[in-house]
Amino acid sequence: MERSETNLKILISKISQLKSEIQKVIVGQDVIIEEMLIALMAGGHCLLEGVPGLAKTLMVKTMSQALDLSFRRIQFTPDLMPTDIVGTEILEEDHVTGKRFFKFNKGPLFANIVLADEVNRTPPKTQSALLEAMQEFEVTYGGQTYPLDRPFFILATQNPIEQAGTYPLPEAQLDRFLLYIKIGYPTAAEESRILSSTTGAKKVTINPIIGAEEIKELQAITREVSISDDLITYVSEIIRATRPDTTTVPFVKEWVRWGAGPRAGQALILTAKARALFYGRYAVIMDDLQTMAYPVLRHRVLMNFKAEAENVSSDKVTDELIKAISKPKANI
Repeated sequence: MERSETNLKILISKISQLKSEIQKVIVGQDVIIEEMLIALMAGGHCLLEGVPGLAKTLMVKTMSQALDLSFRRIQFTPDLMPTDIVGTEILEEDHVTGKRFFKFNKGPLFANIVLADEVNRTPPKTQSALLEAMQEFEVTYGGQTYPLDRPFFILATQNPIEQAGTYPLPEAQLDRFLLYIKIGYPTAAEESRILSSTTGAKKVTINPIIGAEEIKELQAITREVSISDDLITYVSEIIRATRPDTTTVPFVKEWVRWGAGPRAGQALILTAKARALFYGRYAVIMDDLQTMAYPVLRHRVLMNFKAEAENVSSDKVTDELIKAISKPKANI
């Protein structure tokens, strides 16, 4: 489909409008909001981690209000079953013929935006029910496949300080999340604004900015953003350098147990393209790749026991890789 330059600019401008609308409610957290919107533009899912009270749920709910899309919130608990999120078959009767038949009753997973709240509080059996939906954008039940509405966007939250009664997500499922976003504490000025704005009588109205068709169009445009062959080679070198058996970086050999797979490279290029578009550019630059490397690799580089004991994080590995891997001369 042909797109006029004017229509393209209007569509891209809606992303910054979307961010502004979310910031009516969410104080600070600019980078977090930006990364969530980048994941939406790239057509992937997000895992948000932060201690209680940092507005993870509020952030997702506010984002859903600014998007003209269907939204469902699932509170994950230890007794939640796969059918509670996917749906189940119920026995119905045809009042004309009297015949009985099974009808599939869709669960809360059948929405454009799904908030999987405290996803690490439910057992692996229920966590794994998300896998097919996240990767294939469909659900299979009773031998029948049901497609999910597009766009489909899962935002999962988890609490890093709770250990009792939690079930850490397996690596295979973590890899399905495009970005792993860590939410930190607000600054002193931001905290004062939060306390002031949330304890008064004033209510904020969130207006829907963008709809399903426009989001699908944005996701298509994101894939058309150009990236040079040199930068693709750079991404490949970064990803291969995370693997202890193929790396030339001593830091990785010392601290990493398993490196990232090819999906990490795909995620890095797609999110870099989305970030370029977010800032009104139609070509990826080095800054896009280096910025997105952190949330892309955070959950895909598995640290060894020594690293965990000495509190060496995967973000530190990304730091070292950016320093060690030589940049293409044309993009320095």
